[in-house]
Amino acid sequence: MSFNIQSVEIGTTRPFFLLGPCSLEKEEFAWEMATAIKEIAEKLQIQFIFKASYDKANRTSVTSFRGPGVKEGCRILAEIGKKLQIPVVTDVHTAEEAVIAADYVDLLQIPAFLCRQTDLLEACAKTGRPVNIKKGQFLAPWDTKNIGEKMRAFGCENFMMCERGTSFGYNNLVVDMRSLYWMKQEGFTVVFDATHAVQRPGGLGGATGGDGELAPVLANAAMATGSIDGIFMEVHKDPANALSDGPNQIPLHQLEGVLSRLMGIHKAIS
Repeated sequence: MSFNIQSVEIGTTRPFFLLGPCSLEKEEFAWEMATAIKEIAEKLQIQFIFKASYDKANRTSVTSFRGPGVKEGCRILAEIGKKLQIPVVTDVHTAEEAVIAADYVDLLQIPAFLCRQTDLLEACAKTGRPVNIKKGQFLAPWDTKNIGEKMRAFGCENFMMCERGTSFGYNNLVVDMRSLYWMKQEGFTVVFDATHAVQRPGGLGGATGGDGELAPVLANAAMATGSIDGIFMEVHKDPANALSDGPNQIPLHQLEGVLSRLMGIHKAIS
């Protein structure tokens, strides 16, 4: 099924990208990132949705940075979206947050650890907003069928399933590219999360590590499968000093090259 999020076509032969920093570190930073990414997207003639999280509710340590909170964060995202004329997406963690965020953003996102939370799925579905659902690290690809059935039962057809890797022993993830094909066979709109797929959860002891240099490699492989509709990648101007998920974010100065290669792969297999 295809649908639109503003001018972004979802589920067609044209790929889309969810791009932006892991978290809303500061309002000025969010504007800087959104503006820079939009310039790159326009240059390459790709369609994208700007992503940033108002609350990183699943941090490894209690002392880790979380974000400005739902109301302030959504205000920032809404203003960015309106001024730059781009759709915006953010994570929601509770049914109450889903209702609040839906008034500000164009796409709601359900974090992987919450992908089976029925009340959250229902709340997101009933807002009328499209929903991007991260597949839990603990789920087989065919288990997403049950999530899809829940969304449809709650009256939502405009949702996506997002692959972000599967737990592989301790502090590690692995991506089974077959997952993309199997979820697509279920009739889902499929997204591949290239940057969370290279995380090493809790790998730094008090924080999550990652292999950011591998994110473009996995994104290339996912695009080459021909089974995805979109790619999710977190981007930061200075990953080494990011307040969350720095080790797996793509440096902003590399983004144009990464996206250009991905579009080349898409063209080659189309």
